[in-house]
Amino acid sequence: MSDSSEVSRARGSGRKNVYETLRNEILTLALAPGQLLDETTLAERFNMSRSPIREALIRLAGDELVVTLPNRSTIVAPIEIATFPKYVEALDIAQRMNTRLAAALRTDADLKTIARRQKEFEAAVGTGNHLQMSEANKKFHMAIAHAGRNPYLASFYERLLNQGQRMLHLHFEYLERTHDGYLLTDEHQLMLDAIAAKNVDLADELAHAHTRQFQDNFISFMRENYTTDVSLTPLKAAE
Repeated sequence: MSDSSEVSRARGSGRKNVYETLRNEILTLALAPGQLLDETTLAERFNMSRSPIREALIRLAGDELVVTLPNRSTIVAPIEIATFPKYVEALDIAQRMNTRLAAALRTDADLKTIARRQKEFEAAVGTGNHLQMSEANKKFHMAIAHAGRNPYLASFYERLLNQGQRMLHLHFEYLERTHDGYLLTDEHQLMLDAIAAKNVDLADELAHAHTRQFQDNFISFMRENYTTDVSLTPLKAAE
């Protein structure tokens, strides 16, 4: 391999490492919402030039995990509590529609994939690692979305799941600390059973309840830990 190829490979590896490290730290809240991400400081931390740092930040901006301010400084994307009711409303609709479609259209191969993803989530819960848990949770729900065979709805759903990963970490933390509820595994299994039975209405009902549990626990966490006057209206019952 030529020297230029070695250098290119090293640079690519460096960019990937910066991106993955910062992404993990943002998702686990090790980098707090609103925290300044200074290119010079990060370059010193990772012992590399500012160019790969900048590229990693651009990629994180595409993931909506960082925000570039008018003064061109970059911060970790805030968790917008004021817009949470609208977020969870959209999540509820996307979750219900994708789960309904999966129940109607799933194949045996889809069921095997969803069941495998559920086992992976259970294994992640056993580790107590919130990042592994949130990643496994997303893969479980995306397996359901892919079984619904509507790439537009699946893409919208994936974007919402990505946006909600940090909130899901707070959800996990709340459940583990208060023991008020359970870590989604029972609900996942019930959703899988409804999809396997092709029971569209039950799948819809369970998907809605799943979103509502996330909403209720996130609201409880926020009221316990932060002062907020945001009106957090409970989701309506599934129709």
